[in-house]
Amino acid sequence: MYLDASLDRGMHRRLVDGLYVEAMVMADEARAYFDMRDDSEWAGHGDPADGSGRDDPLRRVAFACESLKVTTRLMHIIAWLLSQRAWQRGEIGDAEMLDEKYRLGHAVGTDPALAGTFPFAARALIEASQDLYERVARLQDRMASSRVRAEPSPARALIDRLSSAF
Repeated sequence: MYLDASLDRGMHRRLVDGLYVEAMVMADEARAYFDMRDDSEWAGHGDPADGSGRDDPLRRVAFACESLKVTTRLMHIIAWLLSQRAWQRGEIGDAEMLDEKYRLGHAVGTDPALAGTFPFAARALIEASQDLYERVARLQDRMASSRVRAEPSPARALIDRLSSAF
């Protein structure tokens, strides 16, 4: 079984649903922010005299890369959560869920020093997406470790059969 008793199906459904809502809201916030950010937000973030302000091409590229990292993190999370929902509905079997394609995709982290140079709203989105990714990764790891523990030994299976007979 893909999910053992330490995390029952009802709890799994609530966790997945809550994480899914959080990921979708965050994805919408990130899209809105990175598409329509206000240049006034950059005030006080970098000195135009030293090229560290918003007009610096390297800074703009770094900012664009960070927006892609946030988006990638969130898309990996959403894809994993959708596969969990499909498993809950029986669209994906237990054995299939062990396939690598249903695991959380790798997402590159953000350099805290670089993120510290961005406006507060950007830093908040970056940190929130990393936090959500780490929570989903821990859930995936817990489920994987519980699967390993859930494999009954032949002796345990015999004891269970004897217990159910009496």
